[in-house]
Amino acid sequence: MAKALDLEEQEQLDQIKHFWKKYGNLISWVLIAVLGAYASWNGYQYWQRDQAAKAAVLFDEVERSANAGDLARVQRSLADIKDKYSGTLFAHQASLVAAKFLSTQGKSAEAQAALKWVVGAAPEPAYRDIARLRLAALLLDDGSMDEAMSQLTQPFVPSLMGLASDFKGDVLSAKNQKPEALSAYKKAWDELSEIPDYRRLVEAKLNALGVDPQALASSGKTQ
Repeated sequence: MAKALDLEEQEQLDQIKHFWKKYGNLISWVLIAVLGAYASWNGYQYWQRDQAAKAAVLFDEVERSANAGDLARVQRSLADIKDKYSGTLFAHQASLVAAKFLSTQGKSAEAQAALKWVVGAAPEPAYRDIARLRLAALLLDDGSMDEAMSQLTQPFVPSLMGLASDFKGDVLSAKNQKPEALSAYKKAWDELSEIPDYRRLVEAKLNALGVDPQALASSGKTQ
């Protein structure tokens, strides 16, 4: 019986891993797209007009080069904007765009370096925390689970706490730590009450692990 239960739990964990492999990149980059507009608008508070205009040109170059699939130009433009306008939010937004492109080109180490730069230097907390989430996802993909978890254990801005808890669940599932993963997913489900579409994804992960958060909520046992 014990072996049967172990096999069933392993199958459930494998389902979570398959789910993240299939949808993880989409979810994390949809998040970046949604919050990017907010961060871009906020960013104008930090720049003088001439700095903003020059940084915007280089950001546009990074974005257009990424869309065109020009790896060398993305690398060059990213280096330029970081060197000349590192204090602007356009530079950090360019790093997020470049990191996404670099990861699709098999340049995981470069993508991680771009994200680590944002984590360490971004003047806007939302950018920093988006970079940490994306960095954790790349580290998880590379099998660096402890490093991924280290990105998720620090405080996040309130709007991203639920996503961070969900990512923790993914890392813990990958480490075959089912009780801890369940706890993280339950926390994420609670914190994502204002984002119903994403909350349903977390609920699917809990269901795959044999937990119905709706039933727990009704009985007052979600915490």
